Amino acid sequence: MITVKRVEPKENYILELEFNNSEVKYFDMKEYLDHGIFKELQNPKLFNSVKVFFETINWDNGADLCPEVLYRKSTYDMNPN
Repeated sequence: MITVKRVEPKENYILELEFNNSEVKYFDMKEYLDHGIFKELQNPKLFNSVKVFFETINWDNGADLCPEVLYRKSTYDMNPN
């Protein structure tokens, strides 16, 4: 089972994630920022409140994402485009 060990917010709504298999990958949050509770993360202060919580991540507003989604949709390149 993949879990998150470390998270660090980066510029342009990117998260740097380290997983329990020692891989470091990057997750682009921009596609989520127009939906539900994730809209609040457009506020940079709130976006930067991200932290590891149990085996995944969450923000101060209660938003969270499944660690499997984070792993599957993240890339090894911070700027894949």
